[in-house]
Amino acid sequence: MADVKAYDPVVPTQAETRMAEESGRILAAHAREDLRVQLEDGQTLALPQSVARLLAHILTEMAEGNAVTMIPIHAEMTTQEAANFLNVSRPHLIGLLEKREIPFHKVGTHRRLRFQDVRAYKDRLNANRSQALDDLARVSQELGMGY
Repeated sequence: MADVKAYDPVVPTQAETRMAEESGRILAAHAREDLRVQLEDGQTLALPQSVARLLAHILTEMAEGNAVTMIPIHAEMTTQEAANFLNVSRPHLIGLLEKREIPFHKVGTHRRLRFQDVRAYKDRLNANRSQALDDLARVSQELGMGY
């Protein structure tokens, strides 16, 4: 496998997408069993159930042609990496940091964010959006708007 840096997305080729789809189906059929991987040299790896769940998720995403990135929960991110994760511009992210919406610290002159803080912000944002949609639906029902 090529040298992949942290946060670099792995974009599947068409052949890998087909392989991921087939492998994902097989893995799903054996979801409740212990997972063992047979290597070409004959060694067998026993993998924890959590790895099997993660692998199933990775295969599902790759089967859909999606790029996949793994980020350790304790990892630190640059502002650009965090902006990419949140799907916002870097200047917008800097504004969020200046408003103390997301904790950060500095390494020299560079801001660094913990992935878990960025993820918590994203989860809060999604929860607020979901609540706003629920409130909007409730109000429209109360007003008989037919939505």
